[in-house]
Amino acid sequence: MWRALGRGGITAALYASGHPAGPVELDRLGALLAALDARGDNGVTLSVLVQTASALPLLANAPGERCATARARVLAGDARVALAATDEGAPGSDLTALTTRVAVRGGQLALDGGKRWITNALGAGYLLVLARQRPGRHFTGFSWVLVPADTPGVTVTPADTSLLARSGTGHLRFDGVRLTPDHMVGRPGRALADFARHMATERIAGAYWAVALTSRVLRATQDRLAHRVADGRPLWQNPVVRRDFAACLVRVTQLRALLDTVTRRVTADRDLAWAGLLKAAVGLEADAVLSRCAELQGADGMAADGAHRIRAEAAVLGIGGGATDLMLAQVADRAETFLDVLGAHP
Repeated sequence: MWRALGRGGITAALYASGHPAGPVELDRLGALLAALDARGDNGVTLSVLVQTASALPLLANAPGERCATARARVLAGDARVALAATDEGAPGSDLTALTTRVAVRGGQLALDGGKRWITNALGAGYLLVLARQRPGRHFTGFSWVLVPADTPGVTVTPADTSLLARSGTGHLRFDGVRLTPDHMVGRPGRALADFARHMATERIAGAYWAVALTSRVLRATQDRLAHRVADGRPLWQNPVVRRDFAACLVRVTQLRALLDTVTRRVTADRDLAWAGLLKAAVGLEADAVLSRCAELQGADGMAADGAHRIRAEAAVLGIGGGATDLMLAQVADRAETFLDVLGAHP
């Protein structure tokens, strides 16, 4: 799929200038994610989302021929890139505690450590690795390193899960990896600042996917209810079933409205707090809707394409890029800001 998107010019068309240094065209990215979701392969959708919304933009402004070559190959679909941030030595949401380290030794970069649950790890040509350069938790102590996946000392193992099968999710080990200095991406110490700058795009992309996925499951659930008969009439005619389905539909409609609002605010004002609020809403609403759909589908929900498996795979929406509880804590920190907006008159 990634090769087809690249060679068809679809990936390049997601960026304003046809180059990932340009702003992401969010409506185009949303349309692409909806089209991918319609195929029903959540692993592929996740793989594309991470590369288009995060990895490619991070590579976009990196100077040097080596980064430019990697960027061109990924954009053209000739290679995939894995964004390796979640660390084996720290909770996924606490990036400043990571233990993967990069140091300059004898004129070379020395990389050691490990990453876990990395999308696109399997089959990636390049690994974009977040590593510590200096001790301590200050945000200027980290850098990105571009690691060709076939570099000696790199070990890739598949994650022990049957979920999101085609996402290429795996674990990475770096043992005595040596690279030339031009494998450093961007200025040293700028990794977390650059990551934060692109995080809003990934969170908006995740919301687009969540709306598409929950809408797809709602449609499948309604179809099952319309054709499943109990006591001589379709379950769709049961008032309690209709009420619960309608409540799910309201949740998804509200999520879509919030997505549109947040997209405007982030685009116009660069207020990234709103992207965090959207991320929290995605984690809460997607799970609530998919959970109720799984119940409404009954035994059918246990099928390979049923709501139970989809719900399990969609849990990544509340984990990747910031766990829901962490997002809610950040929303609470900005409570006054959000309340002021809610109370403002047009």
